[in-house]
Amino acid sequence: MSPEKMVYMANQIAGFFKTQPGADAAERVADHIRDFWEPRMREQLLSHVAGGGAGLDEAVIGAAGQL
Repeated sequence: MSPEKMVYMANQIAGFFKTQPGADAAERVADHIRDFWEPRMREQLLSHVAGGGAGLDEAVIGAAGQL
């Protein structure tokens, strides 16, 4: 998947969970990515974060630390 699409998708997930009451958005984003993204997508996200995480929401970067 293109890096731009991956960033867009991850940020959409973060945007949704940031509007929900309760638990930490990063934790919920991590749970969602763990449950619904295939391993190659998770690896791409982790590589992007390791390279600086350009364009990613702070909740996604926090989630990456929990994956």
